[in-house]
Amino acid sequence: MQIIIKYFPGLTSEQISHFKKIGSLYQDWNVKTKILPRNEIDSIYERHILYSLAIAKIIRFVPGTKILDVGTGGGFPGIPLAIFFPTSYFVLIDPIAKRIKMVQAIAHELKLRNVIAVRSKVEVFKEKFDFVASRAVTSFPTFVGLVKKNISADSKNVLPNGIMYLKGGSIAEELTGFMDTAKIFEIPDFFSEPFFESKKVIYLPVD
Repeated sequence: MQIIIKYFPGLTSEQISHFKKIGSLYQDWNVKTKILPRNEIDSIYERHILYSLAIAKIIRFVPGTKILDVGTGGGFPGIPLAIFFPTSYFVLIDPIAKRIKMVQAIAHELKLRNVIAVRSKVEVFKEKFDFVASRAVTSFPTFVGLVKKNISADSKNVLPNGIMYLKGGSIAEELTGFMDTAKIFEIPDFFSEPFFESKKVIYLPVD
C-alpha cells in the first residue's frame, strides 16, 4: 500500500481505504480462483495495482469519461483506475467467467459504483467509450483492429479519445504502422522499481 502513496500522495481518505483493502481482497479471492500466480499476489501492489496506475500519470480523466478495460483478467487496469477516478465510468470485459465473477465480487466489496464487469469477447462488444485500456492481451496491431469500433469520436479530455496499452519489452516491430500517431510513455520515468524497467504505456489516438 505504501508504494501507492509514494507515487500518489494526494489520495483521498476513501481512495486510501480502498487501496488498503484491495490487497487482502485479491489474496482471499485468489485462493478460490487461482487466477494469479502466488508470487504475483505477494507483490500485487507493485505488479498489478501500481502498474495499472501508470495510466493515471499520463492523463487525468475528466468527470464522466467512459473507459473500456479489454481482457481485464483479475480486474487490471480497470479496478485500480476506477478507485483513482471515481467520477469516471469503467466497463471491464473478459471472456472467462471465473475472472468476471472475481472482478464483480471485488467491485461489490469496495462499493465501486463506477464499475461494471461483463463476460464478453471484445469482437462482439459494440458499446462506445472515450478510451480503451488493456494490458498486452495480444499484439498491438491486432488489438487496434479489435477495439477501433469501440472508441467514440467525441473527445472531452486533454488527450483525444483512443487506446491506452500497457506493455513490456520490445515494441518497435508492433508499432511499425503507428509511428506517426502513437506516443510511448516510459513507465520508469514515473516509477523507479526494477519491475518497470522495460514497461511502457502506448497511447494511440483513434479518429
